[in-house]
Amino acid sequence: MKISDRDIKTVASLSRLRIREEEADDVLFQLNKILTYVENLQQLDTTDVEPTTYALPMQNVFRADEVKPSLERELALSNAPLKEDGYFKVPRVLEV
Repeated sequence: MKISDRDIKTVASLSRLRIREEEADDVLFQLNKILTYVENLQQLDTTDVEPTTYALPMQNVFRADEVKPSLERELALSNAPLKEDGYFKVPRVLEV
């Protein structure tokens, strides 16, 4: 599928993109290249290929949840600009 200069201008207008005249030929070339690649992919027989989310096998790389000692409250609050009753005090964001 080949696209024309007019197609580029139409799509640019619909998507509210400004493509300068000096860029138009390069954009046309790149889009035609992409569409040719997609056409080549559509010709592949994928009947025996199982759908996947990832191209490579995935595994959980998270560490196990373990209870560990955390930072002491006073040490965590030591550099806080505002604190009150053992908590960080921040400006109100929502009106009540």
